[in-house]
Amino acid sequence: MHLGATLRLLRTDAGLSLRDLARRIGVSSAYLSRVENGVDAPPTPERLSAIARELRVPSSLLMDVANRMSPSVAAYLEEVPGAGALFLDIAQRRLSGLQLARVRDFLDAEFPVPQGRRDAAVPPLAPLLAPERVVLQLSCAGWDDVLDVAAERLASSRPGAEVARVVDGLRRHREESSCAVGGGVAVPHAFLPGAVPTVALVTLATPLAGDTPDGKPLRVVVAVLDAERGGPQLVRLAHLARLAAHGLADRLVGLSQPAQVLSSLAELEALR
Repeated sequence: MHLGATLRLLRTDAGLSLRDLARRIGVSSAYLSRVENGVDAPPTPERLSAIARELRVPSSLLMDVANRMSPSVAAYLEEVPGAGALFLDIAQRRLSGLQLARVRDFLDAEFPVPQGRRDAAVPPLAPLLAPERVVLQLSCAGWDDVLDVAAERLASSRPGAEVARVVDGLRRHREESSCAVGGGVAVPHAFLPGAVPTVALVTLATPLAGDTPDGKPLRVVVAVLDAERGGPQLVRLAHLARLAAHGLADRLVGLSQPAQVLSSLAELEALR
């Protein structure tokens, strides 16, 4: 998975220049540029935490995209060696996301997390989607076709939303900074004042080759209509990148019914 593409999308949507973010986290803009372009390895967990604070997104999202261990987890494993054996036991059982969610529910009931020590909950994506906004195995000639279809589905769910304005917004977002986050997934956004967050999801019959951060052809497009950049929109964007890192495209491309997509997405999000 390509963390750099996600960082660039988050940074630009947060309205920060490369120099601004670099200064805030205490690195050079040249270094941050190399990270965003995949030249340098992902930052350390401590630096990722600093980036997350500046972007105001949960650090766990960036850790997942970068496949990094949170410093707090590493410290706990060192402090309580038996925890590592428990993690191994869970891995050997191959628990699904829904099963792990049940384990967490038990832990929350028996051993609640002290107030202020858990990251803010990440709102799930599934409630923003609906069967009529899921398009499966779309045959298309290129990006314009995909964005036209996604915009029509987004606009149809919102009275007064003009398809042309949504299409224009999706295209503008893609032109500002490539909306591909790796893993065969792209996440174009459109912003309309007063819009309620809405999602349309499109899988492609034939992957689209193009400029993707990890070289993998595009197979899934998750288009989002939002009221404005920043705040909750950045959290949704980081969450989408995490889903891509967890194999969203592999889970969805073979499905034939919208209900299957919603079910698969719910399982993938069970431990958001």
